[in-house]
Amino acid sequence: MSTEKTGTETPKPARTEARRPRGLPDRSPADIRATNEMMRVIQRVYELYGFEPVETPFLEYTDALGKFLPDQDRPNAGVFSLRDDDEQWMSLRYDLTAPLARYCAENWQNLPKPYRSYRAGWVFRNEKPGPGRFRQFMQFDADTVGSGSVAADAEICMMAADTLEALGIPRGQYVIKVNNRKILDGVMETLGIDDGQKLTVMRAIDKADKFDRVEISKLLGAGRWDGGDVGKGDFTKGAGLNDRQIIAIFGLMDLKASHQLFEDGTYAMKHAESLPFAVNETFLSGIAELRDMGNLFDKAGYHSDRILIDPSVVRGLEYYTGPVFEAELTFSIPGEDGKPIRFGSVGGGGRYDGLVSRFLDEPVPATGFSIGVSRLRAALDKLAEMRGEKTGEVEGPVIVLAMDKTPEAMASYQQIVASLRGAGIPSEIYLGSAGMKAQLKYADKRNARVALIQGSNEREKGEVQVKDLILGATLTDIKDRTEYLAKQAEAQFAVPVSEVVAKVREVLARHR
Repeated sequence: MSTEKTGTETPKPARTEARRPRGLPDRSPADIRATNEMMRVIQRVYELYGFEPVETPFLEYTDALGKFLPDQDRPNAGVFSLRDDDEQWMSLRYDLTAPLARYCAENWQNLPKPYRSYRAGWVFRNEKPGPGRFRQFMQFDADTVGSGSVAADAEICMMAADTLEALGIPRGQYVIKVNNRKILDGVMETLGIDDGQKLTVMRAIDKADKFDRVEISKLLGAGRWDGGDVGKGDFTKGAGLNDRQIIAIFGLMDLKASHQLFEDGTYAMKHAESLPFAVNETFLSGIAELRDMGNLFDKAGYHSDRILIDPSVVRGLEYYTGPVFEAELTFSIPGEDGKPIRFGSVGGGGRYDGLVSRFLDEPVPATGFSIGVSRLRAALDKLAEMRGEKTGEVEGPVIVLAMDKTPEAMASYQQIVASLRGAGIPSEIYLGSAGMKAQLKYADKRNARVALIQGSNEREKGEVQVKDLILGATLTDIKDRTEYLAKQAEAQFAVPVSEVVAKVREVLARHR
């Protein structure tokens, strides 16, 4: 029979390439566990202030986000959108505030007022990803809806300070900066800056912690090339301000304030002649609100080492209508060039009195604060490194090696892990097909502290070998024979099955 090929063989299907979408992170067990613990701390502080949890869906109808999309110049590019079976546009939420506004409006008649809630979850931005800039990231928000009092804004700032300290950031290494959007609005009114320019001006000022005045002046003026020179890198369109307007904006940014400057409410009038812009009622209203907040901070014991009034804070979103605040870490970390740089902002918020009212026939004031979870986690890791503490290490489960695959042996292993799990000790049986050496390598990759070994001889005696993997890894460094034998006896020893739980606890405690 002929065995010649006919040339009609079915081609092999192309192998699918494993690739992660840009700007969407994978997360390790260490990151997940550390983040969950951090969020438990935040939750405890928020609940201490009387806030309760609520959860909104990942998708919202796009029209519910309205004009408050993160990029009005490219409203379809700032969010990820799709159409449902009713041909209605829906978008992945870009923050947790707009969904809360919709939730409050939809349930307004049944909610306690003011309504105090917190939410944690993923948000999505359809933007160009880059270093430290993701398309998917987590936020943790707290908001008070239904109160127009600046006491609600002040309380949010106090809670932010308490949260950072509860997470282990010492006083002096953070500050909550506070300003009022009415101050900037008043200045822009007197300068003749129109509505189409305002958002660009705010975003330029918001870059003060990243760019010097030369670069900010470009953003306030004609625009800025990322590469420095014309034609290099991406171009960011500027606000189109003239030199006089730019000088006035810098004058506003240079205002230095403390709580005491606002005590008599006449700060602006005292210094009006030296300001490079005119003072109007909107500006004065913002000054008065900051004065009242400053008094509240002082009475509650939150002084300028924790909460500081700073006229350079503006926040980049348009929906803020009054006080705005930013949580900034003040300690320095080495930059890519080795020079120290400040870590910067890890959260912020402010008053947004118009957001909920879009859905209702009545005014609904609101204020809130949002923590950037991933950025704050990175900051806590850096702080731990500066203290010489280990980060990112997760204790793995106890590994019961499968020395024998017979039903009798597997039943014995199952009995051992059941007793460990019943005592609250994470544990597992190795379920692969490899031998003992590879199983110990597996335990090492799982970051296990303990491995349990039971061959046929141990099973007949009703015993288990307890192997301390951490201590065992140090034996090769010991040169003295007597010391080596003593440590070896500690690193691996036989115990009755009935004593496994107690002995495993002793070994785990040794390495905590």
